[in-house]
Amino acid sequence: MDRFLVIGERIHCISPVIRQAIADRNPEPILQRAKEQLAAGAYYLDLNIGPAERDGEEVMAWAVQLLQSECDNVPICLDTANKKAIEAGIKVYNRSKGKPIINSADAGPRLGLLDVAAANDAMAIALCAKEGIPSDVEERITYCTEMLEKAMMLGMDPMDLLFDPLFLVIKGMQEKAPEVLETIRQITEMGLRTNAGLSNVSNGAPKNVRPIIDATYCAMAMQCGLTAAIVNPCDQRLMETIKTCDMIKGNMLYADSYLEL
Repeated sequence: MDRFLVIGERIHCISPVIRQAIADRNPEPILQRAKEQLAAGAYYLDLNIGPAERDGEEVMAWAVQLLQSECDNVPICLDTANKKAIEAGIKVYNRSKGKPIINSADAGPRLGLLDVAAANDAMAIALCAKEGIPSDVEERITYCTEMLEKAMMLGMDPMDLLFDPLFLVIKGMQEKAPEVLETIRQITEMGLRTNAGLSNVSNGAPKNVRPIIDATYCAMAMQCGLTAAIVNPCDQRLMETIKTCDMIKGNMLYADSYLEL
């Protein structure tokens, strides 16, 4: 089995530091966060430039080339709703270490991003949602099936899809947490891969509690079959949990030094 796919979340335009670095085309803050995440165990980096309606194509191409030239062709998750920016990023992308991942298609307005993925031999995160928050497991599976059928009609390999059941905040939506885990289990039983935006789970919780919630929920999700997540790899508790789950599930061989691998 493959080890859990860790996608680093920290190059995100919601961060004032990253937003300013993108505006100024200042490479240093972006590269610092990239190198920190890779050193901590990320394999892919999520590059979130936001809607980027005005200059998205130029920004995405610049940032992809920057990261890959300075970080040994690190594989990247291209994160924006701007279709043309995705295409511009893919055009300059070096896939020697892994295909680009498009983040993210859904069963509604962003379904067309599957066309982009298929046309460019890219992977895609497929959010099991259409408009708003799905009401239950059945609705999530319905959207999963719709996107799978669409992707296969386009000639995509199902293994190039990472189905995201939409992780929800525990604080205020606690009753939804088991539904998400059950969705992961059912998608896994279909022989498909899954992804999560893990940090969503602990949003709004106190800082001292967030790492505990994230690590525990990640372990529970991995037991249900979760294969990838967009996370903060600089969270040591979380990374130790992921590696330990990988070891227990047999995704890596045990050694006394397994946490260092």
